[in-house]
Amino acid sequence: MVTINHRQGEMTKFRTHWCGRLNKENIGEQVRLSGWVSTVRDLGGIIFVEMRDKTGFFQIVADPEKNPESHKIFSQLKDEYVITILGIITERPEDTYNPNLATGAVEVYPENIEILSKSKLLPFMIDDSQEVNEDLRMKYRYLDIRRPKTINNLKLRHDVVTAARNFLNKNEFMEVETPILIKTTPEGARDYLVPSRVQAGKFYALPQSPQIFKQLLMVGGVDRYYQIAKCFRDEDLRADRQPEFTQIDIEMSFVEQEDIIQLTEGLLIDAFKAANIEITPNFPRITYQEAMSRFGSDRPDTRFVLELFDVSEIMAESSFAAFADTVKDGGTVRALCVKGISGYSRKEMDDIRNMAVSFGAKGLAWITYNLDGTVKSPVMKFLTEEEMNAIKEKANAQAGDIVFFVADKHKIVFDVLGRLRLHFGARLGLIDESKHALLWVTDFPMFEYDEEEGRYTSVHHPFTTPNPEDIDKMTSSPGECRSIAYDVVYNGTELGGGSIRIHSPELQQNVFKALGLSEEEANEKFGFMIEAFKYGTPPHGGLALGLDRLIALLAKTDSIREVIAFPKNSQAKCLMTNAPAIASEIQLRELHIKLNTPKNK
Repeated sequence: MVTINHRQGEMTKFRTHWCGRLNKENIGEQVRLSGWVSTVRDLGGIIFVEMRDKTGFFQIVADPEKNPESHKIFSQLKDEYVITILGIITERPEDTYNPNLATGAVEVYPENIEILSKSKLLPFMIDDSQEVNEDLRMKYRYLDIRRPKTINNLKLRHDVVTAARNFLNKNEFMEVETPILIKTTPEGARDYLVPSRVQAGKFYALPQSPQIFKQLLMVGGVDRYYQIAKCFRDEDLRADRQPEFTQIDIEMSFVEQEDIIQLTEGLLIDAFKAANIEITPNFPRITYQEAMSRFGSDRPDTRFVLELFDVSEIMAESSFAAFADTVKDGGTVRALCVKGISGYSRKEMDDIRNMAVSFGAKGLAWITYNLDGTVKSPVMKFLTEEEMNAIKEKANAQAGDIVFFVADKHKIVFDVLGRLRLHFGARLGLIDESKHALLWVTDFPMFEYDEEEGRYTSVHHPFTTPNPEDIDKMTSSPGECRSIAYDVVYNGTELGGGSIRIHSPELQQNVFKALGLSEEEANEKFGFMIEAFKYGTPPHGGLALGLDRLIALLAKTDSIREVIAFPKNSQAKCLMTNAPAIASEIQLRELHIKLNTPKNK
């Protein structure tokens, strides 16, 4: 009989111990180990094999004199064969200890070894030290998972999810699953559509988030909900995006913003502890406006000191028309003082200007304060001595510094300078990599104007409640209306965000109106939700943390693909299974679909 849930040391058909958990305390014990052959070394008759399971590596040895029967089988072993062995733990000779392995002081001369499965020649080595093309790793992902780095990332993900679940369970939360097949709703990104066979011509959508359902759970009296929720967005991919992703989704009744912030900090403390990182509560808080003004970003990296400053007032009356006209037209002129780079070459300055243009700037101006006390600038001829002195004072510029300027609409200026700030932070080694900089950004705008659509859209989503102080501005000045919304940021990356929700059907209708939705459109898209709110809805709010992004940061990897078991590549394709694939004619007919895409695409 095979025992699956065995205790360490209890005899089973395949395992008494894990490979990576044996040490000197186990000397003299008989063990049964199972795993993969990692390396085989034949040293003049004595064969050393490093076997591996998910916990680590262990050395087994065959000597033609000590264990001749096992030696015959050892001579057949190749990389990635699956084996099981039985033997007594012995201490290695002291001069052969391997300090790089937790098991490096012990070994086994198996009295019995069995080959359970053979492996063909590998497409790449199962070794973290080998650089392997990512597409090749994705094609053979089941092999890539065997690499210690990948399986450790998955173990870290498991540990963090377990910590989150334990924390939420202890705090009266209930885990509830919400539907995957839903009605398409406008949430900012493109939906994945699923055709219905039984409802001809109609489509489900895959949820971009469980937003509507978790609010309806609050109407239903669940009070405290969470879910490790699968979400889907059909959008262009990058390192931190996947068509399907996972979030730790939370909703609570009878709460204010402060309640959600405190709970989230407690959850993150436990999640970080699972990754052996200690953080403390009471994360710093800054408003959205302050974050943009100081850092040019609503997810500021505060591990280094380099901040934007405003020179609009100085430039408003200058003879430099490009700057003065921008301010008069409602734009802004902001600057960044970068220390110690006055020696940059002409090419380096051209590269920085081209970078700023690629970020969206019309151009980039600068003033260089040379070490010899001279000052040079392509715009100096447009500025008076008084204006130059005011800029230097505002920048706190010293010899060796360069001050960069961008003039444009607020959004463009913040984006360009915010990205230049990060560029210099990385290039000049300003970022303190040992820091764990967590903070809250609050008081987000309720609406932003969409130039293409010619109307206001929600900054978060249309169920976010406006700041009570700004409700009157929803119709008169929607761009000035703040919301009760908040994001938690870690080292310059948004970990998650949320808001206090609207629980009044009248206020919800007014928000839809501010977004340009007629009553008919609102009822068509959200009528069931508006109706639900008429039956007694508690004040409620919530937050969602991006699980993939959190794990990637804790694992110190740039791509969330490294912490997902079976990810898609940058073209949203699974190279292992070749999904998405062509549907058969029979399937298409059953779904009432006729394609007009050329068959060779």
